[in-house]
Amino acid sequence: MNKKPLFITIEGGEGSGKTSNSLLLKEYLESKGFKVLLTREPGGTILAEVLRKILLNPKSKLTPLSELFLYEAARAQHMTEIIKPALAKGMAVLCDRFTDATVAYQGFARKLDLKLIDKLNAAASYGITPALTIYLDIDPKAGLKKAKKLNKESYGKSGDRIEMESFEFHKNVRKGYLAQAKKYPKRIKIIKTDKNLRKTQDKIRKAVDAVL
Repeated sequence: MNKKPLFITIEGGEGSGKTSNSLLLKEYLESKGFKVLLTREPGGTILAEVLRKILLNPKSKLTPLSELFLYEAARAQHMTEIIKPALAKGMAVLCDRFTDATVAYQGFARKLDLKLIDKLNAAASYGITPALTIYLDIDPKAGLKKAKKLNKESYGKSGDRIEMESFEFHKNVRKGYLAQAKKYPKRIKIIKTDKNLRKTQDKIRKAVDAVL
C-alpha cells in the first residue's frame, strides 16, 4: 500500500535515548506499511560524517559560529542527498536531531543569535518542516551520566566534545528544547523519558498515531 511521505524528527539532550527509540519507531512504522529511512544529524552523507567527527572530537577547537556553520553545512548536504530524495519517493524519514537541536545547542547554550539560526536553518533545510518532532525530555545530569558511560570507549570518561561542556550548558540546551516546544506545540511533543524503554516508546507511538 502506497503511503504519503512522512518526516519525523527525534530530539533530546545527551543520553535521552534517541537512538534506541528511533530504532523501535522504525520497526513500528514498518509494521504500518511504511518504507522507512532512519538517519541522523550530523551524518548520513560522506561530508556530514566527516563533519560529525570534527564536531564531536574533544580535541577540536571550534568557535560557536564555526560550529554553527559546520552543522548547517552538514544539514544542507544531508537534505540534498538523503532526506529530500527519500520524501520524494513517499518514504517515512526518521531523523535523529534536526533544526530544533541547532536552536537548543547553538542558540540557547552557545548564545548565538536566534534570528540568524532560524535563517540558516530554513536555508539548510530547504524550508522543509517535520510533520512531528518527538522531544525526549530527560534530567540533564542523568542523561549526561548515561551518555558518557555509553561513549567511554570512543571518547574516554569525559565524553565527546559536547558532553564535556558544563552542566550549565546542558541545562540551557533543555531550556532551548522546552522553549521550542512551547513555540511550536502542534509539531513538537514532549515525551518524558522512562527508565523502562518500552514505556517511553509507547508514549512515542501514541504521538505518532495522532499524525498518521
